[in-house]
Amino acid sequence: MSLFDWFANRQKTEPKVQQQQEREIADGLWTKCPNCGVLAYTKDLLANQLVCVDCGHHNRVESEERIRQLVDANTWNCLDEQIRPTDPLKFRDRKSYSDRLRETQEKTGLTDAVQTGTGTIDGLPLALGVMDFRFMGGSMGSVVGEKLCRLTERATDESLPLVIICASGGARMQEGMLSLMQMAKISGALNRHREAKLLYIPVLTNPTTGGVTASFAMLGDIIIAEPKATIGFAGKRVIEQTLREKLPEGFQTSEYLLKHGFVDAIVPRTHLKKTLAQLISLHQPFFPLLSPLNSHHHYSQPELIPLKTVQGQTTV
Repeated sequence: MSLFDWFANRQKTEPKVQQQQEREIADGLWTKCPNCGVLAYTKDLLANQLVCVDCGHHNRVESEERIRQLVDANTWNCLDEQIRPTDPLKFRDRKSYSDRLRETQEKTGLTDAVQTGTGTIDGLPLALGVMDFRFMGGSMGSVVGEKLCRLTERATDESLPLVIICASGGARMQEGMLSLMQMAKISGALNRHREAKLLYIPVLTNPTTGGVTASFAMLGDIIIAEPKATIGFAGKRVIEQTLREKLPEGFQTSEYLLKHGFVDAIVPRTHLKKTLAQLISLHQPFFPLLSPLNSHHHYSQPELIPLKTVQGQTTV
């Protein structure tokens, strides 16, 4: 090889090495907004709860980060971590369901698509379920159904308000009917929770679709959604092809659902913790017969507001 060829080859390889080094240095330091394309310093983005400071786009949140955002420090008690999915149907598409589960568990560090537990939010106790879209699109299988059912039953037994953060593509096809029956299973547990006069708040994030939307996501006493979240059952293209007509602008967004009465409020992520704490505080049950000394209930008795008389009428 001539000296000229040696220099030519070196000039070709050096830029690639430099680009690779720059990429490695920058990897994880900056995050590009998928909506507006602006690069944000990852630490600043995390400080703003993964909401773009330029356009307000709500990036997807991992379940661990969501728990950190909502639950008071050192109060989270994770439940049913030992429950793991199996492959009863021996399902196989491009790869076996067992292999897909193992790979996803190794990649995410999760056992399945939901984390459940108890904790406090601004000092108020609650039961919390957080779905994670990273785990097979947040799909609802038998483990997701079992964990949410156990969480709801625990909330009922301990008189706790229940909050579920929804993020899912629907029922998990690899489990067939076993995944579909979770819709009725969770709905039944939620009905007992409702009969106990306890508060249930689902928070619909992007996306909330399929069997999750058709069951526990829409059974709340107060239904909250994040801004511009995709919420629906079947996909927009499927509906258009079935009906053979164009759907309205903004269809299956949280704003569209709010306008048509399917959700009660759209709450930005940065205000979600305070909003949930306020709602839980406002719905605390009042037990006048229980004194603070002998009460084993989670909630404290609110102070009585003095009454005053105005023009012959007694008012608060």
